[in-house]
Amino acid sequence: MSVLVFAILALLVLGSAAGLLLRRNPIHGALFLVVNLAGVAGLYLTLGAEFLAAVQIIIYAGAIAVLFVFAIMVLIPGKEETGPDPLRAKRWMAVPLVVILLILVSFVFRSTVLRGSGRGLPVPGSAQALGQLLFTDYLFPFEVTSLLLLVAIVGVMALAKGKTGSG
Repeated sequence: MSVLVFAILALLVLGSAAGLLLRRNPIHGALFLVVNLAGVAGLYLTLGAEFLAAVQIIIYAGAIAVLFVFAIMVLIPGKEETGPDPLRAKRWMAVPLVVILLILVSFVFRSTVLRGSGRGLPVPGSAQALGQLLFTDYLFPFEVTSLLLLVAIVGVMALAKGKTGSG
């Protein structure tokens, strides 16, 4: 069963990567990127790397993808949408789906799956051991990376401002 799940996720990752490369619309490309990164997180789960899957979702599929969409919206202003909403009749289906999702999430939070066994020794490769290394031995590279991301954001904003001619 796990091999089948892995194969389905691998096909999803490959298909979304192809969609990312083949679509001309940058917003569609960013959405394919989110699907790709979420699929990679699913692959991490099948391999037993729960922490890496959580980090993949939180950092990449969440923060980085939002940053890409924001940069696309700033650099490529789109046209205003006018006229009737073509999906208005289908939007009502979101309400029961959200209710089902909330019920499932409440079952997961009530279950014993998420409860740990208490405090113990840090397991090598766990979040506690990784955090200890990240904020002691690798603190300087971690801070340099955050500074590099900040400079990249400022650079994108400066390029966008220079491209639009406002200033």
